[in-house]
Amino acid sequence: MHKESDGRPRILLVDDDPDLLEMFREILGQLPSRPHVHTATSGARALALLETGGFQVLICDLMMPKMDGLQTLSIVRRKYPQLRTVVLTSVVDGEFRSRGYALGVDLFCQKPASEEEIRLFLECLESLLGRETQAGFRGVQSKSLLDIIQLECQSQSSLVLRITNGKLTGKIWIHEGEIIDAQTDDQRGKAGFQQILSWRAGHFETLPDEPSRPRAITQPYNGLLLESAQALDESRAQPEGQDSAAPTGSAPAGVLEIEGIEFVLAVKQGETGPRVARGLEDPKRMQSWAQMSMSGFRSLGERLRAGPLEQIEALGPQRHVALADQGDLELCVGLKPLMGVGQVRNVMKKVLELWAC
Repeated sequence: MHKESDGRPRILLVDDDPDLLEMFREILGQLPSRPHVHTATSGARALALLETGGFQVLICDLMMPKMDGLQTLSIVRRKYPQLRTVVLTSVVDGEFRSRGYALGVDLFCQKPASEEEIRLFLECLESLLGRETQAGFRGVQSKSLLDIIQLECQSQSSLVLRITNGKLTGKIWIHEGEIIDAQTDDQRGKAGFQQILSWRAGHFETLPDEPSRPRAITQPYNGLLLESAQALDESRAQPEGQDSAAPTGSAPAGVLEIEGIEFVLAVKQGETGPRVARGLEDPKRMQSWAQMSMSGFRSLGERLRAGPLEQIEALGPQRHVALADQGDLELCVGLKPLMGVGQVRNVMKKVLELWAC
């Protein structure tokens, strides 16, 4: 895609509310890439502006008169297949999100209402601007297939994902937020699921739910995703001809199957990279935050003479995070946001027990 003559990217922002357009123009001005932000108050006007060329990202509202957001995105996907597209909406509806992804939307975001949500939105968008040639699954190039599946499970969706990778095809059945089956040409169940995850690129689409599908996968989705991600990482890192035993960087058996865990990070004190990182898109960033938090609370404990630091629990609306020491490792564990403090502590007790074995 072309950029302005000064090298800065161009973004087209579409919303029928002029006040929101101006507000989000100012928000987008905070992006490190300092993009040129153009605006349109209708789908028709947006299509006319796109004819001039040079845009990298289209950010579109859903609920607009005459030509709504999904109609606009459908036309854009056919005419400009390489253009990155983002839905920015106040509509909270899993069906709209699934339809958007089926149209090839790269990001589907709710309009941010807090400083933290704005920060996360800007980080996602800046990441998207930096991915002009990345391979991936059409629909969410900035995310892996694992991320797409996790989004559907967290939304308690009931649907079938059909994945195509060249001549290979596979299906994943999700019912009420749990993965119940997967199938490729020669594998079914957990083996089929892991085979599909090994595909590095392709296309996916959502199909209607099949509630009568027999359940072949009984493991909770979060444990299945973490375990599959670990197996995939290890297989890709395995030198040809080497024994397939798990490397020292693997999480202990059973940790990834504990209900409620969304990611696991383990860092050895004094090392720059994580020993274990499962379920994280950006482990280095989480590692930096975890080490800074642990160091800060240790210093506070020393000043207050409160004794050694045992554990930190940070509860948030999107995810809970717990930090603890285990020998010479610092552990950082992400957990589902609906869990209470007592549940978080019980999960961490199980994690620490398994890690100590």
